[in-house]
Amino acid sequence: MKNKAKILAVSSALVAALSSFGVQAKVSPEDAAKLGIEGTPLTPSGAIRAGNAEGTIPAWTGGLPQVELAKGEWLPNPYPDDKPLFTITSANYKQYADKLSPGQQEMFALYADYKMNIYPSRRSASNHPYVYKAAIENASTAELTESGNDFKGAKIAWAFPIPNNGAEAILNHATKVAREGVHRWSNTTVVTGSGRYQTSKITEELLSGWSKEGNTTESFDGENDVFYFLQTVRSPAKKAGSVILILGVMHNDEHKRRIWSYNPGQRRVRRAPQVQYDNPKTGGDGLATSDQLGMYNGNIDRYSWTLVGRKEMYIPYNSHLLHNGDITVDQIIQKGHINQDYARYELHRVWHVEGDLREGTSHIYKKRVFFMDEDTWSIAVMDHYDKRDQLWRMSEGHLYNSTDILVNNNTAEIHYDLQSGRYLAVGLDNEDTPDDHSFRSDPSRYTPAALRASGIR
Repeated sequence: MKNKAKILAVSSALVAALSSFGVQAKVSPEDAAKLGIEGTPLTPSGAIRAGNAEGTIPAWTGGLPQVELAKGEWLPNPYPDDKPLFTITSANYKQYADKLSPGQQEMFALYADYKMNIYPSRRSASNHPYVYKAAIENASTAELTESGNDFKGAKIAWAFPIPNNGAEAILNHATKVAREGVHRWSNTTVVTGSGRYQTSKITEELLSGWSKEGNTTESFDGENDVFYFLQTVRSPAKKAGSVILILGVMHNDEHKRRIWSYNPGQRRVRRAPQVQYDNPKTGGDGLATSDQLGMYNGNIDRYSWTLVGRKEMYIPYNSHLLHNGDITVDQIIQKGHINQDYARYELHRVWHVEGDLREGTSHIYKKRVFFMDEDTWSIAVMDHYDKRDQLWRMSEGHLYNSTDILVNNNTAEIHYDLQSGRYLAVGLDNEDTPDDHSFRSDPSRYTPAALRASGIR
């Protein structure tokens, strides 16, 4: 009972703080003192350290340790002996409706063979000590800018581990711990209503200095906050060689991201400012928008954000069954949905955040609802609504801890169109190679001139 009372007291105090949704500055010293690496009510990310009263969510005790990993080697499953506790099916899903998003519930209603295997909850999230130190300091220094769409006074990790409103919560996803460099296969597999599919093979390079040890708030003041993104289509042949180059920014109030595209047929590099917001995602056949890469990215200015609060929910987690080189895309893809035998779901606490399209702006999604893992601020599940206020799409990010670098990632993002029966799988690299976190490159590679010089037909 004492444990339950403690959890309720922490939750009540935080939920009370969420009742005001205006632009607010920092948190009180008393609230900031609740954050700590050990012995405090909250973890450095602002998650509740204790488990839940029922014992179905454990306490956070530091997560998984770092492991050595050779280039090209897949991470081993840290929980190989875990078995499903139970399975949610189309026959019993209504029993669990309070722990499922509306979009997840709709999947059960649409597909008689859809299921979720529920495994023991493992709070595996872990980061380096310097990341925790920065996040704890951010709680006392970070603020929203006057626009309410940007942050200042934060570095390295989550800007607002104790969020006051929806904008701060969404910015926690934007400022979550980033990889310094990665070369990855970000293939897109479009699946029709009949189950037929086609894959576009896509490689991506990403360089970011956001989470580099030693960074200060001055390091990312709007002048030196550029990150580099290069996306190249490798197949099919008719699209091979198409390239998108993005010089992104952390501070959208200060600067705008710069975007170029290379067309191999014309051998021309052009500015492509439209490749953001609701522009169709590369290779996605209209099933996802550009700002759905990474579940959500870019300027948050087209929505009014509401922080609904914290809740318990079944989300994809510790997704090593899906993140391995022993299975093929053909084994994963099925009619209506991926092969759920490769999906692992666990009960975790999530932050529930909603975005409503602002008047005077445009986007194909009138409403977006995000469910963000409390330990990492990664969006695990999201529901999207159309202009008629009808549920349109549901997406899941299958999370796992890259324990070679102690950064949380998605092994795949699955975007289901609930109205058409089609879906898009992004990031199925099982037949290629796992993410290469040793990748580094000189910024001079990421210029329009360099793009033009390296272009291929």
